[in-house]
Amino acid sequence: MAAGVAMTLASPYSKVRGANNDIRLAVVGTGGQGSGHIRTFGRIPGVRIVAICDADKSHLESRLEDFKKNNQDVTGYTDVRKLLDDKNIDVISSATPNHWHSLVTILACQAGKDVYIEKPASHSIWEGRKMVEAARKYNRIVQVGTQRRSSDAYINAYEYINKGNIGKILWVRGFCYKPRTSIGKVNGPQPVPESVDYNLWSGPADMLPLMRQRLHYDWHWVWNTGNGDIGNQGAHEMDEARWALGDPKLAPRVICIGGRFGYDDDAETANTQIAFFDYKPAPMIFEVRGLPCKKDDKAMDNYRTIRIGVVVQCENGYFAAGEGGGWIYDNGGKRTDKQFAGSGGGGHYQNFLDAVRSRKVSDLNADIEVGYPSASLFHMANISYRLGKGMSTDEIKTAIGDNVELMDSFNRMVEHLKAN
Repeated sequence: MAAGVAMTLASPYSKVRGANNDIRLAVVGTGGQGSGHIRTFGRIPGVRIVAICDADKSHLESRLEDFKKNNQDVTGYTDVRKLLDDKNIDVISSATPNHWHSLVTILACQAGKDVYIEKPASHSIWEGRKMVEAARKYNRIVQVGTQRRSSDAYINAYEYINKGNIGKILWVRGFCYKPRTSIGKVNGPQPVPESVDYNLWSGPADMLPLMRQRLHYDWHWVWNTGNGDIGNQGAHEMDEARWALGDPKLAPRVICIGGRFGYDDDAETANTQIAFFDYKPAPMIFEVRGLPCKKDDKAMDNYRTIRIGVVVQCENGYFAAGEGGGWIYDNGGKRTDKQFAGSGGGGHYQNFLDAVRSRKVSDLNADIEVGYPSASLFHMANISYRLGKGMSTDEIKTAIGDNVELMDSFNRMVEHLKAN
């Protein structure tokens, strides 16, 4: 893996770059996350957005109208394959649903274009491997949108921890306690919005009848297109947790406990989940909660002040951090004066562009070869979950046995569910 990351890429990029040495960029997927890509890349000097693509014409036309108001000449596509034929595009920024991530990346690499791919890196383990292979085979720069990798807070905190300043790491916990309400329940197939080319939207996924109220966003909670919140918001925190351990390869064993609780709806993925990754000597535990701290409340639970973030427990204290960074605490829970603050990784897009110009994979903070294993961890957790069987609380406790950290997570999950 290290040898791949250290590569410098030979590329005809400098020969096709736009006027004034600008990077000519196309955004694929222009919904909520994609509109953020448009805003962010659009503010960076030396970047010109020259094309956008969306299978939903209502999204596409709305974004094109915005560009027109700003006197920007941008070409619109509904089919990403036609966009990739455009020789006036250097770079792709992709914010499609998860099931399109790998194919967009691979096709873009084949077309000689660099890629900024939204998290998660892939929709499956196998797809992630193929993305790495394509990036290397076609000498492309491919960055995964796990922005914390560009956060000074995490970079400096992990350097401090890994120097042994608070002792050896004992375990790492990642958290995704984010409110998720029911997506509703329908009685049969629903009409796809007329503005959507459903064949193009489905792409490499099975073209199934729409069995939910809302096409957009709620694809996260269906296995055919999404990975649940462990692979949505949790993709960030899973990556942060693995990073804290020094970016190990895939865990030798994964245990997953969870379910979908609190409502009966059309979603398939878990809204309450624990995943235990049996790394040695320090394990990694990940927790997902979509329900509030108690029924009819809006507040979410937290663990050592963290709702969405990580806790790195060491021998002589721990680091607790969210998006903007965190603090070192002693083992009694008292905050020390050691703070690691940052922007949450706002420079991640610029980091990608710098690597596009330098042609050095080693300049990337989240190369696909780094992002692929982090995504594979939650894929492993979901595989464990889907292969599992229903068990009583006592049966689960018996199965957990003397695994202290997993038992702690499970006991807290049980109390959380009782409150709901």
